[in-house]
Amino acid sequence: MKKSIKILLTGSSGMVGRCILFNKKSNRYRFLTPRRKELDLLSYSKVYSYIKKNKPDIIIHAAGIVGGIQKNLREPMKFLVENIEMGKNVILSAHLNKIKKLINLSSSCVYSPKSKGPLKEDQILEGKFEPSNEAYAYAKVFNSLLCNYINKKNNKYNYKTLIPCNLFGEHDSFDPKKSHLIASIIFKINRAIKTRKNTVEIWGDGLSRREFMFTRDFSDFIYFSIKNFNKLPHNMNVGMGYDFKIKDYYKKVKKVLDWKGNFTYNLDKPSGQKRKLLNIKNQKILGWKPKYSLEKSIKITNEYYLRNEKNNN
Repeated sequence: MKKSIKILLTGSSGMVGRCILFNKKSNRYRFLTPRRKELDLLSYSKVYSYIKKNKPDIIIHAAGIVGGIQKNLREPMKFLVENIEMGKNVILSAHLNKIKKLINLSSSCVYSPKSKGPLKEDQILEGKFEPSNEAYAYAKVFNSLLCNYINKKNNKYNYKTLIPCNLFGEHDSFDPKKSHLIASIIFKINRAIKTRKNTVEIWGDGLSRREFMFTRDFSDFIYFSIKNFNKLPHNMNVGMGYDFKIKDYYKKVKKVLDWKGNFTYNLDKPSGQKRKLLNIKNQKILGWKPKYSLEKSIKITNEYYLRNEKNNN
């Protein structure tokens, strides 16, 4: 019987980590999914020892401090330091323990708002980052550069960085103080329905554009990446190939939830980066594309929210 591939997945309790594990393809692999009590990613010695002891065939680094605009603005030091520290510990420990394959998850915020889109992988570090997520962007760039330096130092190492567009789905955080856009909209409109409120507030003018992928699709791409590992470029965008205005996402959630209210705009609040649509040429060359429509994805995510409503309020 063929030995199954052993994968160390960091961040297994997060949104992306859970979707990877709950994907039906997960039973083809042997996963190591240590929680924080078992493995503190902020401790280099503990990470190094864990990898040395368990010797995974592949590492997927999905752990991180994440959140929407509010959380990014409120805790920039935490976003910068802890995301760098976790990435450094995992990537260096993998290298020194001679783990040849690693998938590092990045973010579309690594692109400057001044870069012309659709954004290509060679435009990273082309200009200043969006102030509302600057700290997170610097940390993600640090981790991807470390992977690239290891690849250049020894071609036997194959460390890949995936740069997904914005993600949403089951296991997301719906707390408005730290949630991303679609989860926040679902929370706010459900709250409006429950309290019979006729209006929901949108931060900024609602004209900034965002590209969102359902986490079920992204987890499917992770398994596609494992299977096609050697075909992946060192840095690769993963996206939908199209985006919508923020106010249009509010309208789509409103329609799916059949809410009859209206939106107001708080122009004193930040709108975030105007646009960060990804160029997905490499994704198309590999022949992978997402399966879920936005409406279906919102419906599934809202059903998840309602099943777990007590934990979301």
